[in-house]
Amino acid sequence: MIKHWLSILMVVVVTLAVGQALAQELTEEEQQKMLAAANNPLANMTAFNIQNYYYADLYGTEDSANTAWLRFVKPFGKWLMRASLPVSTVPVSSSSDPVSGLGDLNVFMAYLLSDPSSPAQYGIGPLVAAPTATDEALGVDAWQAGAAAVYFNAESPKVQWGGLLTWQTSISGDGDTNLSVLQPFLMLQLGKGTYLRSAPIWLFDLENDTYNVPFGVGIGKVLKVDRTVFNMFIEPQWTVLHDGVGQPEFTVFVGLNLQFLPKR
Repeated sequence: MIKHWLSILMVVVVTLAVGQALAQELTEEEQQKMLAAANNPLANMTAFNIQNYYYADLYGTEDSANTAWLRFVKPFGKWLMRASLPVSTVPVSSSSDPVSGLGDLNVFMAYLLSDPSSPAQYGIGPLVAAPTATDEALGVDAWQAGAAAVYFNAESPKVQWGGLLTWQTSISGDGDTNLSVLQPFLMLQLGKGTYLRSAPIWLFDLENDTYNVPFGVGIGKVLKVDRTVFNMFIEPQWTVLHDGVGQPEFTVFVGLNLQFLPKR
């Protein structure tokens, strides 16, 4: 566990140091716009995210787990496509080694209902998940469908907030799932690209009557290098409500989000 923590810390420190050395000077207005867009899930630009969740403690077990999400975002007019693929390591039983591999590919299309130039934006659209898991412990052996809704408010240059709500259920195959996920997010700008953040994921497994509600507080840094915006953060999270064995008790959420600004 110590080695894992040291690896996370080293990646964060090196990335911040390199980014700071290459960062460009911006006017106050340019920086405010960049900071507001950096955490906006409805931002009108192509993006690629690497987000890692290290579950240091799991309720009812002595195990840990890890999931890294590879996420690609692409706007198409007023539609925004987000494709997410998890790479996980999860415990199976106390008598066998953990299983590692790909999980189920998740894609949703959000239609922007608000004015694209508005500081308060919201969208809604369909969601589909494909059974791409390389092991039955890493996904659901079924196609899934559902819906997603997202809201982001950047009316204040100091505070941005919003939330993402998704629901999905199995529609074919051998697996059964009925899952609802709510991710509230709050960003507090401290100046010079540094911000405090909270973006826990509240998971409600309606099929198995289990749930997990964590609370997190982290810190992030936004930098612009040429036509790319780098958003790096680390956010420890503690579970405050849960039901079910294997739910995360303590999580370390680390991410690197890249946004590619359109050519002028």
